[in-house]
Order: sequence, then structure tokens, then C-alpha cells
Amino acid sequence: MVLNGLAETEALAARLARAARPGDAILLSGPLGAGKSALARGFLRALSGDAALEVPSPTFTLVQLYDMPGGMTASHFDLYRLDGPDALHELGWEEALEGIALVEWPDRLGSLAPPGALRVELAPLEGDARRAVVSGWEKRAW
Repeated sequence: MVLNGLAETEALAARLARAARPGDAILLSGPLGAGKSALARGFLRALSGDAALEVPSPTFTLVQLYDMPGGMTASHFDLYRLDGPDALHELGWEEALEGIALVEWPDRLGSLAPPGALRVELAPLEGDARRAVVSGWEKRAW
């Protein structure tokens, strides 16, 4: 699908947030500037019900945790700076999968990538537009 600007990216994020459940992983891939952080921010704001939720990029912290309604936790990972999956255990990967794990640069997960994850591949187009290819969650309406 083509997302024409930030509003459409946030609308997709909100649809995904409505369908997400504890134990889900959402893997966001694409080059720098493709909109991974914008989609993650929209997802976390929709999931929390707080349109003003501050969602900093976890580029340097590698993971940012969010307490969500109902006692659930959402973990936002940015694995750009990782060479591979070895450091994920120290970052609380197993615990993150008890809530919702949102992962930018999921290729760094290696064999730790959950087989049932939702995958969103983003590619920049002209202007603010981007292409999104969404796969997974075939039996779930989103």
C-alpha cells in the first residue's frame, strides 16, 4: 500500500495497534528515512490512547519501555547499532515478548525473530509518501 504522508502512516499504525495483543512482535524494516520511527510512534500513541505520548527514538538506548493500559508493557527496540542477536538477552528480549515488542532493524534479531511476527517493510517514495508491505497475522483482522 502507498502511505501519502504522516497522517496515513499514523492511520496504519493505529489499525495495527487495535489488532495487537500481548505476545506480539511487530518488525519494522526499511532504509534510513523510510518511516519506521514514525510508524512506531503512531503505534505506541494509539496503543496507549495518548496522542501526546512522548516517543523518543531508542537509537542510543536500544530499547524504550512503555507501560500501557491493562498492565501491559510495550517495548520499542532500535537495533541499528547491534551487530547481531547476542546482546538482546541483556536488553530484556524474552521479557519484551510477554508484552508487545516493536522492533526497528529486525534483521539484527537473527534466529530470535519470532516466526509469528507481523512484518512491515517500508520504502520511501517521492515527497512524504512511502510504500508499506505488511505481512503476517493472516488470521487476524486489522
